[in-house]
Amino acid sequence: MPAAETRTGLVRRARKIDRVLTETYPDARCELDFANPFELLVVTVLSAQTTDKRVNAVRPTLFAAYPDAKAMAAADRATLEGIVGPLGFFRAKTESLLKLSAALVEHHGGEVPPRLDDLVKLPGVGRKTANVVLGNAFGIPGITVDTHFGRLVRRFGWTEETDPVKVEHAIGELFPKKDWTMLSHHLIWHGRRRCHARNPACGACPIATWCPAYGEGPTDPVAAAKLVKTEGRA
Repeated sequence: MPAAETRTGLVRRARKIDRVLTETYPDARCELDFANPFELLVVTVLSAQTTDKRVNAVRPTLFAAYPDAKAMAAADRATLEGIVGPLGFFRAKTESLLKLSAALVEHHGGEVPPRLDDLVKLPGVGRKTANVVLGNAFGIPGITVDTHFGRLVRRFGWTEETDPVKVEHAIGELFPKKDWTMLSHHLIWHGRRRCHARNPACGACPIATWCPAYGEGPTDPVAAAKLVKTEGRA
């Protein structure tokens, strides 16, 4: 992109990229399975340093045993560790779930609060997790700055910020609030499927025309097509 891109030009380019990604990924959504706000909060906490697919695999057993915060807060630690064991860091994750559930019972009657300020006060819950829950369980717009989102917005030249909170605010200024949740899904899906951290599939990218980082990965269409994944992380 031209070095002298205006603020208006940046906004227009950013929104054009999102429109194309909307068309490219019409099924974009949260790739964690959940049935209610409590389940989404728990599986999002569990998804740290593992894959959504692995979390989804343990979800049925987990919530059959502990369907709500009251049940999980009273869980036997060893039994809970056994269920979340396949996800790695099982002791720390078990501790997080026990503390999180206890806090929900003590301060919110066992219910997940639909407010950012309340969510981030819960044990193990940061802004990223809070925005996932707000956007996908409550329909309250939020920007989820995970590693994919942060990488892509910097590649796109939307911001140079690296701090997740600053990234969230900078990108929020480029888009209407109503678009924030789906914008997050579009970028995360694109990051998982094409715009990889290493070897992005530039030659098979639908937004190459508007991306200043075009060429970081192979631009040959055949070579790039081999890098495209049809689903998120296994």
